[in-house]
Amino acid sequence: MDRNVERRLAVILAADVAGYSRHMGADEEEAVRVLHGHRAVFDAAITSNRGRIFHTAGDSVLAEFAGPVDALRAALAGQEAVARRNADLPEERRMLFRVGLHLGDVIVQDQNLLGDGVNVAARLEGIAEPGSICLSRSVYEPVRAALPLDYRPLGEKRLKNIREPVTCYSIGGTARRPVPRVALAAAGAVLVVLLGGAAWMMMRPEAPVPVAVAPAVPVATPAATPVEDRRSIAVLPFANQSGDAGQDYFSDGITEDLITDLSKLSGLMVIARSSTSGYRGMTVNLAQIGRELNARYVVEGSVRRAGDRLRITAQLNDATTGHQLWAERYDRDLKDIFDLQDDVRQKIVAALALKLSPKESEMMARRPTSNLEAYDAWARGLRYSTFLTREDNLEARRMFQRAIEMDPQFARAYGWMANTYGLEAEMGWANSDQARMAAAENAVRYGERAVALDDDLPEARWTLARAYVIRQEMQRAQAELRKALELNPSYADGHAYYAMLMAYEGRAAEGMDHIQQAMRFNPQFPFWYLTPLGNLQLVLGRYEEAEATFRKLLERNPNWQQGRRMLISTLGYLGKVEEAQWEIAELQAAGIDYSIAWESQQRGQQRSPAEMERVFQGLRKAGVKE
Repeated sequence: MDRNVERRLAVILAADVAGYSRHMGADEEEAVRVLHGHRAVFDAAITSNRGRIFHTAGDSVLAEFAGPVDALRAALAGQEAVARRNADLPEERRMLFRVGLHLGDVIVQDQNLLGDGVNVAARLEGIAEPGSICLSRSVYEPVRAALPLDYRPLGEKRLKNIREPVTCYSIGGTARRPVPRVALAAAGAVLVVLLGGAAWMMMRPEAPVPVAVAPAVPVATPAATPVEDRRSIAVLPFANQSGDAGQDYFSDGITEDLITDLSKLSGLMVIARSSTSGYRGMTVNLAQIGRELNARYVVEGSVRRAGDRLRITAQLNDATTGHQLWAERYDRDLKDIFDLQDDVRQKIVAALALKLSPKESEMMARRPTSNLEAYDAWARGLRYSTFLTREDNLEARRMFQRAIEMDPQFARAYGWMANTYGLEAEMGWANSDQARMAAAENAVRYGERAVALDDDLPEARWTLARAYVIRQEMQRAQAELRKALELNPSYADGHAYYAMLMAYEGRAAEGMDHIQQAMRFNPQFPFWYLTPLGNLQLVLGRYEEAEATFRKLLERNPNWQQGRRMLISTLGYLGKVEEAQWEIAELQAAGIDYSIAWESQQRGQQRSPAEMERVFQGLRKAGVKE
């Protein structure tokens, strides 16, 4: 290390305009004029909050602040000022800023700043929704008490060229996406649901998408205990207190095991791990977490692993009263981890006064493995599986393979191994159709082995269902999902995927019930849940709502082409042909020569003939070629 290089901690603000190149393509002079006015008010917000702009280029700006509160205030003031200016502009000329905030180490080079502190802020800006602010945990922790805002946890994100994953949070955002020449309807993704006659709002800081549910029809649905009869519980990520970030995987494995096992109990409604993961490292505010996750009870804990010794603390809290119902600290040998986990589960069951059926008691007593090395490899693989990149998926597969070699009876390792192949088939990581089908075959092979070893693994059945869909075996896929939901009635991903299959068959009432449940059990739901919601709205003929949902989906993941294709069909029904043509051009830019024949090849064996024709009619109205 060069000791002559000046380094310091700084809060970096990175901002740019979402879709600026599109504005330039529509009208260069007008785009420059609007940008100049927006930048003037945004820059003023920075300087009035004691910030220093150290770099600008085109539509982007980088600024430094001494403290995170000033930086966040500047970002909020800047976004508010830009919103006021946008209100006076025609919709097609409105520009929306994305902002990233990060506190980190920077290198000082004259008046410029370099280093990871700047790079992370820039990457956070890149994943921010238009009109929103995305901040790292290093900024979130100091500001959350000083500025009590509606922070939305996004979980850990793998950022391009950043070595370690970053825990992220979001503030604000917009339901509108600037598109040249045409005005777009407002989008949103919060669902207003009627459940058992009682109205409740999904906990999501976005504008609502109203959902009208068709009258119930007599269809066979997976058995489930009514929500109001079950206790809702959230298991927060157990904190790694080992002093070594490389041990995060071990505490994550313990968290996953606890969520998996509690989810099998009919008396509990367990919030999905993808919703609770964003609270990693947070100072727990029970009331806030309870509201955000719709959870009555919250489990939190910590893990310290040192050599062959293990210390685990765990406690169960009532989020509505703040009362601690149970707490324990365990100091054990590492080899006692499985006995320790069993004790934690049993204490939670006792504290909540749950009455277990004989089958549930047997499931609770069953160990996933007794091989510590296999468990360790599985936990490492689980950690890699959360990042959803091709490289991490392959590393996860290597870990699960190692776990299987150490314990050939380890059903959960087979189930997660199947998931790596399912992801390979679904995410476009296979380099040919033949390789994609081979990945699906491997997903089936490992998934079936997992179920053969342990019939009570809903995650393995979910993976099997996805593989069967790829193989066009829709009835088998539905059967696996029904079984998964019988095993775990609060399995959010299972409900969401089942809703997708119901949309494919036109069973709107049944599908809408399942997507509502998915969003209830996973309040911080992933973007893909909006796909079945939009499809169901399309089935119901509620095209304005479907358009709003698909636009929100594409804001959250512009590369999710299935959503774009269904948006085109929706726009066709709405008569918005010019906007549909713009979306078709987006598909062409992504290398897809889009046509009705192409769509039929993709989904023709998955949707029912009636629903496929519904999609085709919209595409024809939108001007898609045959």
